[in-house]
Formats: sequence, structure tokens, C-alpha cells
Amino acid sequence: MLWDLFMESITDKLRVFCTILAFIIPYAIYKINNRLHEYGDPPWKKDQVEE
Repeated sequence: MLWDLFMESITDKLRVFCTILAFIIPYAIYKINNRLHEYGDPPWKKDQVEE
């Protein structure tokens, strides 16, 4: 009964929005992390990663 009420209260637009955010937020964190490593890693670590 409580579950049915919960499912009826969530709109389709909210589900779509949350699904999009579930993709965008981790992807943005991944890209930011790569940028930070690109600019912040010491030279010896950059050489080790390329090999």
C-alpha cells in the first residue's frame, strides 16, 4: 500500500531527470578527475603511465 502511493507520487519527468543525473554526475566526476591528473601528476608518474 505504501509502495503504491510512493510509485504514484513520482512523476515521469522526475524519473527521467534522475536517470539523466545518474549518468551526468559520475561522468563529470570522471572527466574532472582525468583533468586533475593531467595537470597535477608529477613528471615521473606521467612517464610511467605512458609506458
